[in-house]
Amino acid sequence: MQQDAAETVALQALGWLAADEELLPVFLGSSGATLDGLKSAAGDPAFLISVLDFLCMDDGWVRAFCDSAGLPYDTPLRARQALPGGAQTHWT
Repeated sequence: MQQDAAETVALQALGWLAADEELLPVFLGSSGATLDGLKSAAGDPAFLISVLDFLCMDDGWVRAFCDSAGLPYDTPLRARQALPGGAQTHWT
């Protein structure tokens, strides 16, 4: 996946989160983001990685997002890995 496609997926995920009245406050609380700051943060690859990290914490969220966007279930993780700094760290 190319970086521009990964950014598009992350922005789709952010839009999906923003539309969920129950999940958005959980994301804001865990990320430290604010409603006012979402728009400006959306251009930051590190923030987009945090969106995808949050989404990938729960298989149900991944399935719901991917189903709504018509994407394969591995897309959020592949998008995360394609963003600058998003490669998986191996500690072994």
